Amino acid sequence: MPEPALESEIGPAHLALLRQLSETPQVSQRELSQHLGFSLGKTHYLLRALAGKGLVKMQNFARSTDKASYGYLLTPYGIREKLELTREFLQHKELEFQALQREIVALRAELDQQQSPPDGETR
Repeated sequence: MPEPALESEIGPAHLALLRQLSETPQVSQRELSQHLGFSLGKTHYLLRALAGKGLVKMQNFARSTDKASYGYLLTPYGIREKLELTREFLQHKELEFQALQREIVALRAELDQQQSPPDGETR
């Protein structure tokens, strides 16, 4: 049975965290928050949300001297969702980029029109 889509529940911050965890799974929440520019509380909240949805599995390394040291592994479902979210995010950013390009063209045309004197008029 396919899992439900998460677009409305998972946002860019979740995606940033998933991407970072796929690169460096054995990292502290403090390191994650510093790398991503999030508060420690926000990082904790996002990790708990991702774990609650089954996208991330948290593992405490019992042999670690730092008992707060965790590893955050993307589950197979988490890997699929990360890919889908990345596709959606990229599509959204491409649409924003195209809209910005149209706006830039319009603004340049407006400037050109304002800089050129009307026919028969001199500066």
